[in-house]
Amino acid sequence: MGRQIHVLVVDDSAFMRKSLSMMLESDPDIKVIATARDGKEGIEKIRQLHPDIVTMDIEMPVMDGLTALGIIMKEMPLPVLMVSSLTTEGAQATLDALALGAVDFIPKELSYVSLDIVKIKQELVTKVREIVHSRSLSFRLQRIRSSTSHVTAPYTPSPVKKPTGKIEKRDYRAVVLGISTGGPMALLQIIPRIPGNFPLGIAIVQHMPPHFTQSMSARLDGLSALHVKEAEDGDMVVPGLVVVAPGGRHMVFDRSGGALRVKIVDEPKDVLYHPSADVMMKSAAEAMNAPLIGLIMTGMGKDGLEGLKAIKKKNGFVVAQDEESCVVYGMPKAAVDEGVADAVAPLTDFPKILNQLVGL
Repeated sequence: MGRQIHVLVVDDSAFMRKSLSMMLESDPDIKVIATARDGKEGIEKIRQLHPDIVTMDIEMPVMDGLTALGIIMKEMPLPVLMVSSLTTEGAQATLDALALGAVDFIPKELSYVSLDIVKIKQELVTKVREIVHSRSLSFRLQRIRSSTSHVTAPYTPSPVKKPTGKIEKRDYRAVVLGISTGGPMALLQIIPRIPGNFPLGIAIVQHMPPHFTQSMSARLDGLSALHVKEAEDGDMVVPGLVVVAPGGRHMVFDRSGGALRVKIVDEPKDVLYHPSADVMMKSAAEAMNAPLIGLIMTGMGKDGLEGLKAIKKKNGFVVAQDEESCVVYGMPKAAVDEGVADAVAPLTDFPKILNQLVGL
């Protein structure tokens, strides 16, 4: 795949610097070219060494990760992967980092638990490889340079790219959305731009740990005309409400008394992601037994593909995010390659397409 991927590891913990370096260099295509103990030293080494990607701790002395990230994105944009604490405070700080331009995050605590070392190593290595080799990376970094806000800027459809595929209005009953790497900032660009009179309930699976989905839901809720919440047992999929699957568990649906109600479950356990877009979408298609709108967006792997196939069997409509606007073009690519997507569109066009599908 060409030359090795050069990584800079920034963390005030010597143990974490060593652990992350060993995990990364377990892949022969990755080389840790330097480490740094704080954000200030990290910025100096970025200027000197020009790494392909940086892992950045958040809480550090001298200069914390958020301050360093702001400088990096302003002066020398490159992909930064945050190393995040799995706490409510850590989730809030991570969302702040993603808003500043961090490409994604990895959970810090897993690195200390021997049973999870293999899992975190695979996640870390895969994310580094996928992000650095993403063809959309240069476009994303250009957008970071020219954009000061991903959320409050007025909605403007893409002036160049048009959605491929005909947008068809049907009697849809709900919107189901699967998303992963790059998801929080993508959701912040589309959910606040959906009007308050949107006539369908929306269910979202975002691959995130516990605490993170709750913090992200609260942030989206404060910016949106729709009510956004982390899903709980008994929630109904109704107009005006967006339910987000809780990190670490699955969101499925039960149709009783004419209403589609949420159930939060732990099974199946033998799937890669918890929550799983496939599990959520297949359950929605079965419980609703009517056309659904399926959205598949930025993320690694192919979670959601089987769920979208189930939606298609019920005369649903599938929209996939295009490669250029994805952080990682994995989940949408799987849908496009399998011929499941009815339309392929840039991220900024998703609110417009949803409105067209429901006749707004």
